[in-house]
Amino acid sequence: MANEMKKEYSNGEIVIVWQPGKCIHSGICVKTLPQVYDPKSKPWITPENATTEALIQQIKQCPSQALSYYKN
Repeated sequence: MANEMKKEYSNGEIVIVWQPGKCIHSGICVKTLPQVYDPKSKPWITPENATTEALIQQIKQCPSQALSYYKN
């Protein structure tokens, strides 16, 4: 199923997991950390552009839980 697809992006300390099937496109990630989340770029998530703490705080704001993380 499409909503089971996952993509992972790492900054070396944590891995951001994006599940596109869960995403409701609230835009909170893009508004909070535009230097990390750029839907026009490939890859659209560049976690090395923010601190691990900033990434974790932003991921916790994701209303659909399409973004999650685990530590490396």
